[in-house]
Amino acid sequence: MKKPTYYSPEGGLPPQTQLLTDRAVFTDAYAVIPKGTLSDITTSALPHWNAARFWVLARPLSGFAETFSHYIAEVAPGGGSDRPEENAQAEAVLFVVAGAMELTLDGVTHQMQTGGYAFIPAGTSWTLVNTSDAPVSFHWIRKRFQPVDGIDAPTAFVTNEADHDPIPMPDTDDAWATTRFVDPTDLRHDMHVNIVTFQPGGVIPFAETHVMEHGLYVLEGKAVYRLNQDWVEVEAGDYMWLRAFCPQACYAGGPGPFRYLLYKDVNRHMPLSGF
Repeated sequence: MKKPTYYSPEGGLPPQTQLLTDRAVFTDAYAVIPKGTLSDITTSALPHWNAARFWVLARPLSGFAETFSHYIAEVAPGGGSDRPEENAQAEAVLFVVAGAMELTLDGVTHQMQTGGYAFIPAGTSWTLVNTSDAPVSFHWIRKRFQPVDGIDAPTAFVTNEADHDPIPMPDTDDAWATTRFVDPTDLRHDMHVNIVTFQPGGVIPFAETHVMEHGLYVLEGKAVYRLNQDWVEVEAGDYMWLRAFCPQACYAGGPGPFRYLLYKDVNRHMPLSGF
């Protein structure tokens, strides 16, 4: 298996001569945020972070993401935060797509490089600093943890994609596989952030329609993706949000693998209004 590659945004600003037509789409069922929208002027600053900027791809919003937020962070050498998360109920996944950084969880320091993955439980004390001489870029996915009586809270861990073999989907001849960082049967976890890989010609062969909300960031390659009733072209650097029950399918035409970072909410009862 070849070494994975990951797209990371570089910012900048399109020239005045560029056409305004783009692939950005925002509907009640899904959204497509193309990589070209991730410019310097669409970044955000966050409290208690220095030498850092963030592209916000998803946030809890009526008619948009309901269960999570998704940032792409870019931290300059020497930058970081000793107070990155203000919400004690927020759990997180960090995934490094370029560069290196130092992550400290409850006093234990971890060196993370490209492909690095960290799960940070709600209430964990953590800090982050870029000790390298180049910027580091990473995804930061946050969700309000839903505790369950009688089930322990999940514990922190730090790993790297290189240490996990993709698991092929049944009857696909390895054309469609998922790199899982958490055991799907581990009910301590109420969210999964996986990496899905399609080889050229690989497909989702039916319109998946299910309760899980999705956020998909394309790490590598290109494909056509079915979102509700529409087929859209997507490529490395693009982001897709799908609300619960939005039909989805995929065809990866090549020439190389099509890979994306996938968020979904799992393993909990559906909240009921009026109680």
